[in-house]
Amino acid sequence: MSSDTSKDQTSDLGGIRVLVTGATSGLGAAMAAALTRAGARVMVTGRDQARAQAAADALGPSAIPWALDVRDERSVAACVAGAREAWGGIDMLVNNAGIGMRTVNPRFISEPQPFWEVTPAGFRDVVDTKVVGCFLVAREVVGVMLADGGGRIVNISMNEQTMVRRGFVPYGPSGAAVEALSRVMEADLAGSSVTVNILLPGGATRTGMVPDEVPAEAQAALLDPAVMGPPIVWLASDRAAGVHGRRIVATEFDPAG
Repeated sequence: MSSDTSKDQTSDLGGIRVLVTGATSGLGAAMAAALTRAGARVMVTGRDQARAQAAADALGPSAIPWALDVRDERSVAACVAGAREAWGGIDMLVNNAGIGMRTVNPRFISEPQPFWEVTPAGFRDVVDTKVVGCFLVAREVVGVMLADGGGRIVNISMNEQTMVRRGFVPYGPSGAAVEALSRVMEADLAGSSVTVNILLPGGATRTGMVPDEVPAEAQAALLDPAVMGPPIVWLASDRAAGVHGRRIVATEFDPAG
């Protein structure tokens, strides 16, 4: 990447107001960091207030913490109201919150578990966080954006191979559901002042979701979550105004394209 392009990727976002779900670690933390460096104001959310506070403190005064459980519509409504009180509105939503396969099967790489052995509680927790959470937060935010004259929604997804991989229930299907939901959101919002796009890393990332048993050399090959920085900053920038219905793979991202 040339120095000029690099400069473009860290250009001032002018204090735009961004709500990032699941922002205390992994992809969410990387995107929150990239956005704040580029000049955005970011609400850093996570289920645990102390972790949200620590993550926001690390980002500086342009970040504010909020304890958010995306599975609970009351928690979602309170979070959106808090953002409106703090900023007056929300310009961008990054729907990132999710939990991985380790919560369902700690050895999902070496000992893939067939779907009929997945507990109903484990299935519901993953789907409620990734899919229901994506719906609830977008549902609450879109009304605010439409009333305020516009906004942008970015839903975080995964590779299609992961969606159908053996032993990946419910994590894979939750990603497929988010993509289908995103496509419906795109269609429902077509021609409006709110845009919807999908963003995914393009490979397994170092987010703490990979089992410890994975060999060190394989762990070293995992993507740095920072790969999400350039595309999320671009999607927040003036250059992405009007961009709607795109599925952007971070490892393939070209700001000129």
